[in-house]
Amino acid sequence: MSHSLPTVVIVGRPNVGKSTLFNRITGQRRAIVGDEPGITRDRLHGLTDYRGRRFELIDTGGIVMDDSEYIPSQILKQARVALKGAAHIILLVDGRAEITAPDRDLARMLLRLGQPISLAVNKADTGAREDLAHDFYSLGIRDIFPVSAEHGIGVDALVDHVTAGFAVPSDNAPAEEPLESVKVAIIGRPNVGKSTLLNALTGEDRAIVSPIAGTTRDSIDETITRDGASYTFVDTAGIRRKGKTKLMAEKLSVVMARRNIRMADVVLVLMDASEGVLGLDATIAGYAHEGGCGVILCVNKWDLIADKKKSDFEQDVRDHLKFLEYAPAVFLSAKTGAGVNQIFKLIREVYQSATKRVSTGELNRFVERLRFEERKIYYITQASVRPPTFVLFTNRSAPLHFSDERYLVNQIRKEFGFRGTPIVLKTKGKKEH
Repeated sequence: MSHSLPTVVIVGRPNVGKSTLFNRITGQRRAIVGDEPGITRDRLHGLTDYRGRRFELIDTGGIVMDDSEYIPSQILKQARVALKGAAHIILLVDGRAEITAPDRDLARMLLRLGQPISLAVNKADTGAREDLAHDFYSLGIRDIFPVSAEHGIGVDALVDHVTAGFAVPSDNAPAEEPLESVKVAIIGRPNVGKSTLLNALTGEDRAIVSPIAGTTRDSIDETITRDGASYTFVDTAGIRRKGKTKLMAEKLSVVMARRNIRMADVVLVLMDASEGVLGLDATIAGYAHEGGCGVILCVNKWDLIADKKKSDFEQDVRDHLKFLEYAPAVFLSAKTGAGVNQIFKLIREVYQSATKRVSTGELNRFVERLRFEERKIYYITQASVRPPTFVLFTNRSAPLHFSDERYLVNQIRKEFGFRGTPIVLKTKGKKEH
């Protein structure tokens, strides 16, 4: 990792939500999140930026002070390495539980380091600041932030404070290297040309190409740089219908393919033009949509179609994949290379959409122009990216009617773009004062 960037370290006892907060701030699914305490054991690094302030974020394993067992002691050892030289430390505690002796021990140890430190009280609503003050100020940490790492509430305020002193590149500064490669998963049914497309995109015979369906079982990845941007392509195993996956190796490959979808920034959903759009194509595309990834629909083997119009075929795709109306479509031949180059431009556009942030001021000026008869919307804020997630504060806590939700999502796209990425809306009730 870069040594020139400031480092922010998340620490806390096991199972307080460190990995969830790490994923929320980086906008990635790098850390495994689960209910079992102690899932994260090694330090996990991620490069990210907040409003132009670039920094390295480190997720440590759950720390138990003075634990004689080997694994917890190794976690503490790993955490001490991370804390040394940290520009800022985030101590995360569970807002729904009472402060424990280990919390106090950990806070004392961190305060002795003399580095900037903030206390993030997780699983707490932003309105709980007054109730939290008395209990949590007793830890001796001045800056306290109630957050919900799972829903993104309060995280922007925390990160804004943590990164306040970090440098913002000037307009005259030389262009920096990409933070990380854009991770692109290629998914589709067996034998639609995924490995051929990987080879066409990377310019190398990296993946085994065979007419036998299901040649690829492991995920194959290749990182390339093009026009100053870095891309990591992952060719996943072909996903079959459940009834067709009898062999354990194939079942495992499907699990891994779905895992790669979850880890990806952008997903290329590959279809075979010579076979048309099948029901399994819709199922596979649904995995990408549900995973919150940016999506590009790729119609392969278009060179085999002599008399079909693209507009007619695309309409067929749209009819079968109505839930992906936001995804751009590209027609190509992975075998001849026709149409492959335009994928790079689309990946950049979709990735920028998935990581775009709109200020609360812009959102509220926008929502004032909209009319909702069903309820009153007090304000709207963007909680997170990948996918862009917006929280509406209204006079009712129930979700919006699906027609109103569809209308609002369409208006957000019309106003701000977000091409190629799903948009998530969450509703919170707020009493009128």
